[in-house]
Amino acid sequence: MTPEGQPESPSPSSARRAAAFGVHLLTALGAGLALLALLEAVREHWAAMFGWLGVALLVDGLDGPLARRLDVARLQPDWSGDTLDLVVDFVTYVFVPAYAITASGMLLPLAAPLLGIGIVMSSALYFADRRMKTADNHFRGFPALWNAAAFYLFLLHPAPWLASLAMAALIVLTFVPFHVIHPVRVQRLRIFNLALIALWAVLAVYVLAEDFRVSLAVATALCAIALYIGCGDAVIRLLSRLRR
Repeated sequence: MTPEGQPESPSPSSARRAAAFGVHLLTALGAGLALLALLEAVREHWAAMFGWLGVALLVDGLDGPLARRLDVARLQPDWSGDTLDLVVDFVTYVFVPAYAITASGMLLPLAAPLLGIGIVMSSALYFADRRMKTADNHFRGFPALWNAAAFYLFLLHPAPWLASLAMAALIVLTFVPFHVIHPVRVQRLRIFNLALIALWAVLAVYVLAEDFRVSLAVATALCAIALYIGCGDAVIRLLSRLRR
């Protein structure tokens, strides 16, 4: 206590520990956002569902840099940020989107529940795979981005047989060792990759604001960006070999 009887202000170390724990709270907020997204999905308010998942994606992009800047691993060693991040990522990237894909009515009725089970099981295995990222920070195999897969399903609205085939293919590709660009962590063409992701985000927000009723040009641009993220590394490596 101070001489005036007022409580002392927290020491700098206490304040830093509190700030570090605040990063864990920020990460955990993603689970709450996933619940809000699921509630919207149950009501079939699909654009609102993707809106909450988008906010969760933003939180996921912020908590890592904050954790490193505030030295969370050292100041709050009793909580595993990596484990917390994986738990939240599973519900935001996989579980809620898997529900949306399964309940959307866009898949073949008999295939929908089986594909939903395949999505969550394959993703659980992928999250547990210590080889999920390469040494140069690429993802190995389809990186369980089922929020993106669901977004494109609602954007393109393909025939049920084609949608079912595409979801099955992505489940299989989870275990195929091709490289997928991590737009933030891969150093090669990093500025270009970040610019593409920024463009994708702007277009995605526009799509949600229009409830997926957008022009062919917007849909084509979004598909081109997805194609680059998924296949760009293979193309770049092939071109490098041809130049030698």
